[in-house]
Amino acid sequence: MRRWRDADRAPFAALNADPVVMEHFPAPLTREESDALVDRIEDGFETFGFGLWALEVGATGEFVGFTGLSVPRFDAFFTPAVEVGWRLARPAWGKGYASEAARAALHVGFTDHGLTEIVSFTSAGNGRSRAVMERIGMAFDREFDHPALPEGDRLRRHVLYRISRSGDPGGGAPTPRATP
Repeated sequence: MRRWRDADRAPFAALNADPVVMEHFPAPLTREESDALVDRIEDGFETFGFGLWALEVGATGEFVGFTGLSVPRFDAFFTPAVEVGWRLARPAWGKGYASEAARAALHVGFTDHGLTEIVSFTSAGNGRSRAVMERIGMAFDREFDHPALPEGDRLRRHVLYRISRSGDPGGGAPTPRATP
């Protein structure tokens, strides 16, 4: 896990344009939308001191997506909150990268930033992300309708998971490198 580089933008745009990766989002992103997301992510580091780190494979340095902490930009019964999240390119699925990096992100949130609770949420049908949430020690809280999605939208129904500092599964996990 590390901060973003300009070289990450093209593979990140390809990941965000993949309809399978983006199945549980309203739509794939254009290159411009993907680049704007990187800019917002980097702004989050300046605002909060944490964010969604670029994720690379340690052995090869290959960029495979992101994992980290963010602050949801919508109002819901559980906000304000800090969310742990991830998005990986399909070739990186099933290798444990999301779980390993999410555990490290939780540890950073609890240890370095003194958070007492971290949440995660996804569309109710996103079994892969729900499995990661459970593997990293998060507990299902409840279903809710995402306030940014309209009535009738296939993705509106979401699930919320939570973990408290006392449940931090990352004990001793390495702090992500914060080098540019």
